[in-house]
Amino acid sequence: MSTGLLDAGAVRSTPLSRANPVAKLAVATVLAVVLLLSVDVVTAGTAVALELLALPLVGLGAAALARRSTLLALAAVPTAVLTALVGVDSGSVLLAAGPLTVTTGSLEAGAAVGLRVVAIALPGVVLLATTDPTDLGDALAQVLRLPARFVLAALAAFRVVDVLGEEWRQLSLARRARGLGGGGAVAAARDVAGRTFVLLVIAVRRATVLATAMEARGFGAGPAERRTWARPSRMRGADWTVVAGGVLLAALATTAGVLAGTWRLLLT
Repeated sequence: MSTGLLDAGAVRSTPLSRANPVAKLAVATVLAVVLLLSVDVVTAGTAVALELLALPLVGLGAAALARRSTLLALAAVPTAVLTALVGVDSGSVLLAAGPLTVTTGSLEAGAAVGLRVVAIALPGVVLLATTDPTDLGDALAQVLRLPARFVLAALAAFRVVDVLGEEWRQLSLARRARGLGGGGAVAAARDVAGRTFVLLVIAVRRATVLATAMEARGFGAGPAERRTWARPSRMRGADWTVVAGGVLLAALATTAGVLAGTWRLLLT
């Protein structure tokens, strides 16, 4: 029985959702490395399209994806807009407002940056949504043989991230009940800053308590070869198939950019 904090109603059980966490982590890493090599709208757009097509195989529904991608949208949209406004101008001018101009070249660059943020972060959203924290810790320790303290920190952070959304909602209700916040942009910004600080304190406390509890149970004691595991974790044939699918997705996105003539290695 799963001991994690997965939303069983939002994530269906599929072969991809049941894949070893290391396999899903490998897919996310491969895609991130490939997409960081070039900033072009074709490669990033193709990667996003292929990732969205693969979502039904992951078992993550549209509602669950939208709920978990709020922070992703908050990161991608401002980044794309800022790049379009202050990026290198080229091509015809679409908008001019004092020192800020938007050209066809800067608009394409903004779209490429925004799509790249989405393409890199979306596999991470899937990893968080479909992975039990305990399974992740078992996989990191047994498959990758990472140090116990690193695994302990990753597991603590993973569990804390899973409940931050609910904590944020509870903080909003509590501050509203106390009459805090007020109206106006300044008051709203002050309210968000206050809630962010409190959420940070709660997250640190939760992670500390969890880490201490796991240390007390001997998670970080003794050599790894003398440890026994309640739930063995290993890479199976289906897991390697998932990794191969991630490599294929990255290769198809890069090929699309090369064929379109938009792919440019950033280091050159």
